[in-house]
Amino acid sequence: MTQVVAAAEPPRVTLADIEAAARRLEGQVLDTPCVESRTLSQITGAHVFLKFENLQFTASFKERGALNKLATLVESGVPLKGVIAASAGNHAQGVAHHAQRLGLRAVIVMPRQTPGVKVERTLGFGAEVVLHGDSFDEARLHALELAEAQQLTFVHPFDDVHVIAGQGTIGLEMLRARPDLETLVIAVGGGGLISGIATAARALKPGIGIVGVQTSRFPAMVNAVKGTNHAQGTSTIAEGIAVGQPGRITRRIVGELVDDLMLVDEGDIEQAIVMLLEIEKTLVEGAGAAGLAALLKEPGRFAGQRVGLVLCGGNIDPLLLQAIIGRGMVRAGRLARIRVAARDTPGVLARITAVVGEAGANIDEVHHQRAFSSLSAQNVEVELVLQTRNPAHVAEVVARLDAAGFEARAY
Repeated sequence: MTQVVAAAEPPRVTLADIEAAARRLEGQVLDTPCVESRTLSQITGAHVFLKFENLQFTASFKERGALNKLATLVESGVPLKGVIAASAGNHAQGVAHHAQRLGLRAVIVMPRQTPGVKVERTLGFGAEVVLHGDSFDEARLHALELAEAQQLTFVHPFDDVHVIAGQGTIGLEMLRARPDLETLVIAVGGGGLISGIATAARALKPGIGIVGVQTSRFPAMVNAVKGTNHAQGTSTIAEGIAVGQPGRITRRIVGELVDDLMLVDEGDIEQAIVMLLEIEKTLVEGAGAAGLAALLKEPGRFAGQRVGLVLCGGNIDPLLLQAIIGRGMVRAGRLARIRVAARDTPGVLARITAVVGEAGANIDEVHHQRAFSSLSAQNVEVELVLQTRNPAHVAEVVARLDAAGFEARAY
C-alpha cells in the first residue's frame, strides 16, 4: 500500500513577528507619512489616506522586508558568505542597500533585458550584478544555482516569513497613525505586502476591511484564491506586481485574512499615476498606483469609508512616465487632436492657427497633409495637436473653426 505524505503546512507569520521586525527596522527605514488627501477624497467619495512608501531611500516598501530578513540572518549568528536575490527592480535595490549597510556580500541576478538605469542603481548600492536569462523565472533559477554553488543565502522577494513580517510593519504604522481606518486597499503581486499588512491589521483591528488589487494582466493571486481562470498577459505598466505565481505562504495568508481581491486595467492605473502626480505632487510607479486605481474603478464600493492606500513604490522609467502623462492628458481632454479640411490657398494655415489662438488653445504640433489626403487635389488637410482645458474647450475650438468656414473635427 502506497503511503501518501501530506505536504508540510507553510509557516505562519504572527503579530509578534511583525512587532519584532518593527524593532529591527526602527531608525533604519522611514516611518513614512500616512495622511488624508482631501482632493482625492472629494473625487472618489471615500476618505482617502495615503501611506507614502515611495519616500523610502530606495523609493519602495521592499527594503522593509529585505532588511528584516538580513538582520535576522545576522542575529542568528550563523556564518554568512553572502546573500543572493533575483530581481529586476525594487527587491534588488532593497537587498543591495541593506546588505551594504550590514557589511554583507550581495549578488543580484537580473534578466538580460533589465534597463541599464536599474542595473547601475543596484551596482551603486554595492551589489554584484549578474545578467542572466530572458525572464524573471530564468534569473531566479540561476540565482538558486549560484546560491548552492557559492553557499549564498537566497532572499525571496515575498514568500518568506521574515520578508512578510518586515512588510507588515506598514500595517502597524498605518493603524497607529490612523486607528479609525475602516478599509485597506493594497496592491498584490506575489502577496508579501498584503500578507504582512493583513496579519498586522487583523490582529490590531479584526473588523477592518482588506481588499487586494491586481492588474488584470497578472491575476495569479486572484486565480489561486478565487479559483478563476483569468488569462495572464505578457507585460504591464505595473511591473512591480507582475508575478506569474504567488507564494505558498502568501497564498494561504491572503486566502485566510483578505476579504476580497479585485482586478484593475492598465487605463485605471495610468489615470491613478497621473492623478497622484498632479494632485498630490508625488511620483509613483504602476504598482504604487494600484490602490487608487481600484477606488477610481469602483468608487461606489468604497464610498463614505475611511480607506488606507499604500503608495508602495516610486521607481518608474522616465520615458514610460512621459507616455502615461501624455495619454492622461488626452483622456482628460487637455491634449486634443483636430483635423481641419480647407482650400489649399496661400495663408490658409495662418488663418486656421489664428482661429485656434483666438479660441484660447495652444498648438503643440501641426501636420500639413497634401499627398496622403482623401480630399480633392485642391484641398489640404491640416492635423493639429492642441493643448486645451477640457473636452468642452475642444468642442469650442471645433465650433469656431466651423464658423470660420473650415471643416473641423476632433478625433
